Formats: sequence, C-alpha cells, structure tokens
Amino acid sequence: MSNTPATDTTLHVRGACPHDCPDTCALITTVEDGVAVRVQGNPAHRHTDGALCTKVSRYTERSYHPERLLHPLRRNGPKGSGRYERVDWDTALDDIAARLGAIAARDPQAIVPYSYAGTMGQVQGEAMAGRFFHRLGASFLDRTICSSAGGEALLQTLGGKVGMKVEHFARSKLILIWGSNSIGSNLHFWRLAQQAKREGARLVCIDPRRTETADKCHEHIALRPGTDAALALALMHQLITCDWLDHDYIERHTLGWEGLRERALQWPPERAAEVCGVPVQQIVDLARDYGTTKPAAIRLNYGMQRVRGGGNAVRAIACLPALVGAWRDPAGGMLLSASGHFPVDRAALQRPDLLGARRPRTINMITIGDDLLRESSPGFGPRIEALIVYNSNPVAVAPESDQVVQGFLREDLFTVVLEHFQTDTADHADYILPATTQLEHWDIHTSYGHTDVLLNRPAIAPVGQARTNTDIFRALAARMGFDDPCFDDDDLALCRAAFGKAVDFEQLLDQGYATLAVPEAPFAQGGFPTPSGRCEFHSARLVAQGQDGLPDHLPNFETPGSSAHYPLAMISPPARNFLNSSFVNVQSLRDIEGEPLLEIHADDATPRGIQSGQMVRVFNDRGEYRCKARVSSRARPGVVNGLGIWWRKLGFDGTNVNQVTSQKITDMGRGPVFYDCLVEVAGEPAAA
Repeated sequence: MSNTPATDTTLHVRGACPHDCPDTCALITTVEDGVAVRVQGNPAHRHTDGALCTKVSRYTERSYHPERLLHPLRRNGPKGSGRYERVDWDTALDDIAARLGAIAARDPQAIVPYSYAGTMGQVQGEAMAGRFFHRLGASFLDRTICSSAGGEALLQTLGGKVGMKVEHFARSKLILIWGSNSIGSNLHFWRLAQQAKREGARLVCIDPRRTETADKCHEHIALRPGTDAALALALMHQLITCDWLDHDYIERHTLGWEGLRERALQWPPERAAEVCGVPVQQIVDLARDYGTTKPAAIRLNYGMQRVRGGGNAVRAIACLPALVGAWRDPAGGMLLSASGHFPVDRAALQRPDLLGARRPRTINMITIGDDLLRESSPGFGPRIEALIVYNSNPVAVAPESDQVVQGFLREDLFTVVLEHFQTDTADHADYILPATTQLEHWDIHTSYGHTDVLLNRPAIAPVGQARTNTDIFRALAARMGFDDPCFDDDDLALCRAAFGKAVDFEQLLDQGYATLAVPEAPFAQGGFPTPSGRCEFHSARLVAQGQDGLPDHLPNFETPGSSAHYPLAMISPPARNFLNSSFVNVQSLRDIEGEPLLEIHADDATPRGIQSGQMVRVFNDRGEYRCKARVSSRARPGVVNGLGIWWRKLGFDGTNVNQVTSQKITDMGRGPVFYDCLVEVAGEPAAA
C-alpha cells in the first residue's frame, strides 16, 4: 500500500475513520488516477473486520460533495444571510491575523476557540490549534458537550476512562446494553453481542426509547429519562438482600462498601419501579440475572448521562461489576470508554508550556449561547470579541439555540469558521476557511471503543484550495509573529509525537494500526488507577469538591409531572444516518432519514389529536421547533423522541431540536443536559 497520493495508477491507502464513534474503524481508500473512488473497512483490522456503517461507506460523497467549500470566503452580507465573496488565502489570513492581533493587544482572553469532535484525530484536532491558542493566550474551552459527566464519573469510580476489552463481549453470557442504540452507533460491538447471543447469551436493552437495538434484544427495560441511578441502586439492593455478592472481591478491591450498602438498601425495587416507571418484576428479574449469570457485562453509552444526575448514574452503574466480581473474567465488567488506556502525550502535541505564567479563563462550550451575550465583568472577564470555530457546528449542536444564534449574530463579534461545508455556523462567520477531509491529510487516532491506535494517511491531494487545520494555524501563527520552532513541525512529525516511544510508529506505517498492551482482564486482581488502587464506591475527591462521596439518584431538573404546561419529557437521540450534525447534507443519507421527526406514543398522541405524518410544534419556555410526528411504540408514554441533529437550515422554519434544550449542566463534569427537557407538543392543521 502506498505512502503518498499518486495521479496515474490505482492505489489502496490505509486510513482511519475520524468521526465521534467508539468503533474508530480502519479504512482502505481506493484511488484511481488521483481520485478516491471507494472507501471500505480494512479486513485485516480485527475490530473493523472489513465492515463500515452506511455513513462512512459513502465518505467519497462527502469529500466530493458538490457543495464542498473549495476556497476562502469573506462575508459580504448581514450575519446569518449566508452571503459571501471569494478571496485568496493571503487576503483572508492577513486580515484574520490583523484582527486577532488587535484584540489580543487588549486582552487575548477575548478570543475563544470552539471545537469538538468533528475529527477525533490528535493532529487535526487540537495539536497545532492548541499550540496556537496557548501561544496567543486565548481563553480555554471546556470541551464538555458529549461525554464529560460520564468521564468524570469513571475517573471518580474506576480511576479513568477504562474498562473491559470490547472483543471479550463475544464470550459474555449476559450483556446489559445500557443507554446505547448499538446497531446505529456501535456497529462492531453489536456484531460481538450478536455472536454472544448465538452462543446463548441473554441481551437486555435499558433505554427510554425502543430502539432498533431493543428490537433485537431478549428484553427491553423502558425506564424514564434520568432514572438510571435509581435502577442501578435497586439492582444493588437485590444483590445485597439475596446475597449475590462477591464478598472476597469487595473486601480486597473496593473502597466504601459499608456506605454504599446502606444507601442501596434504601432503594427496594418497589421504590425504583415508581421512579423509573417500569414493573417491579422487571427489576427483580434483572437483578437475579445479573447476580447469578457469569460472566456478565455492561455496555454503557453516553446518552444516559445527559441529565442533571448523569455523573451519579454512571458512578452507580460502574459500581455494579465490582459487587459481583464480574471483573475477574475477561468477558465480565463494564465498558463506557477505553480512551484512558491510550498514553497520548498531549503536552508534546499541544504545548501548554507556551502559555508561560498566563492562566486564561475557561468558557464552557455548553453555555456559549449565554456567554456570547455577556458583557465584561470581574467575574466573567472580557466580553468575547472573537470566536474561532473548527471541528464543530455550535449553531446546530449547542443547547438553547435561539440564544446561540443571537450571540453569533452580534455584528461586533469576529467569527472565523474552518469547515468542509457552509453549515449553520458557517452562515454566521466573517471568514470561512476550507478545510481538508480525512482523505486528504495525515492524522493519528485513539479509540473509546477498542484499544488500537490507528494512523491515517492522505489518500488524495486536497480538493480545491482546502488546507489542513494544522496548516491554517501554522499560517496564522507566522502572520502573528509566533516564531517558536514548534510551529514548524509538519503533520507527520506531529503523528510521531502523539505517543512518543509508547507505540511502535513503524508498525503504524507498515499496517495502519497497533494494539496497546492492555491486560485481558485488567481488574481481575484489582489494580484500578484510583488513588487507593480500588474501585471507589466512595470518592474522597468528590467530598473535597463538596459533593456526595457515594452515588445517588438525583432527579432531573425538569422532572415529568412537575409542570402543568410542559407534561412530556423529551430526549433527542441521533437519527440513525447522521452523526451529531455530520452527514446531514449528504443527500443519499438525508433521503433515508426523510425529514425531522418526533416519535410520540399513541397514549400521548391521541388526546392531542396528533396523527402520523402531521406537522407538530414542540415547545417550552426556551423556544419551539416544528417537525413531523410519527405515532410509534418506539416512544414510551410520557416521553417523546426528537430525532437529531438536523442542520437548522435543512429543517422546518430554520430550527432544530436544540431550540428547546437548556444550558444547565450536569452534577459532575460540567456536561450538557440535552435529555433533561420538558416540552408540550401540539398538532397543526393540515395545509389547505
């Protein structure tokens, strides 16, 4: 396989999927005469096994999309109008550098980077960007929009984002798929679960929505959003009262058992059933199965932690494997994220030492709607004067989007967006800079669903005048007089620096991936990466932060039944053929999805006179959006499912589901509460 693109032959180039998915697939791109004609899964990579999801198998449609940005654009109309004129790179970069320099001369903290997981790559993500913003002294961004509550919970319980190795789920005899529509969001784990099922394993899906995954499991437990901790505590109650505990493992390898035992005994199944809205017997039976089936494994995902008590819920669930000694077997335990196993040298990549003695403020990306509208103050710091957006689409994905839009519409806000397409956010930029796609640049990837490092080679030359994120930040650094030698590092050098000597880079060059040396049963003998070396049911670090040291059920901010005006809970899981807001503009995938949908149960639709296919308004005090209703048993009574995340301009009336979500944050990790949201739904009369 080739190292570099060519223009006169057929090549097969190894790469990695860049998107925010636990599978992190190994790719092979077929290139004919310099044009990528096909993207396939690498059959030699065991986790990918030659298979890709529908989205990424059509990746060439993204790279060669007719609406792909091919040259820099400068705004020549009102903000939000989407009106731009073409300019050359020197004109754009010179003006951007001059304007950032003027702001930085007053206070560099008035400049804010905004990025997330448009690519999960270590190089095109935060490597050169981190160096640039550290050298500049810009505000820090708290990158919390997806997984921070769950990540903090794992840190406080297991010691980091660690867990069982995904390949061992194939041997599990009981698998709890908790808060995950694995068929759509974790395809390669689902193949392992299906293998286990064929060999006699029982599969239980725990999710407010009857997902495609739930359809294929032996049982579906449709609990209310935000009640997962109550269910976990009730399972503990039964494990204790029926003595399905591994007393030896608890004594040797856990901390805080007596306190957790006392708390769990306050949660009999009857109490949890009332909170969760599920039958008592379902809880009793699940506890029996979990306590008596060996090995038992939990595949947890991030949807369930996007509520007020999301961190506590993950902590409660993460305690369960230690109670029954599930960690003793490679096919037992739990997996939410494996990313903590990867020894990434982020300091070498992002160079925080370039800050010197400066300690900039931190802006939480969740509250960008409010923060863009704040004036300067001693508590907040300087008003935000410039926003540099890359690898993200905040106008579509950030909560309470009416506020976000108002902030982006500020005429005195200087906004630069690095993008592949003219997204909702790009429509509000002063400059749009065309960025390369994964087929056009070097990168190196970790995974949060397996334990392999992947190298991505460029398969084709950059399309049009697109430039890599790293090249754009290098060019801005040069124009701003940043002459530190680190800005001369090329992308291959950055790939090499990501792991230093911890990973064999020659192996990555040779085969495209390298497997970390992680024990098959990492916590069979304890050895958790916590301060105590034990699974910490009780966290002294949380107590030091003024929080409860033990996991507990925290009711949602917006609990069903608490509002007469907004009686329905709403969750906003991803539409199967989109990934956050990525792929929404790929026509073939949008054709499959059809149009923005709200799933509503017949028990809620009938009294409102709502029928499938009818246009409805979904609203609360924060805003409203319009979509089509689908009366469906995929929604449980009292809960509606607003499938997302559509670009606002491709939805009805230029809005999407985030019109109604809030900027409140979780109990720990400062994360979002997208699934902690009360609404009302009203049908609209059919058009004449």
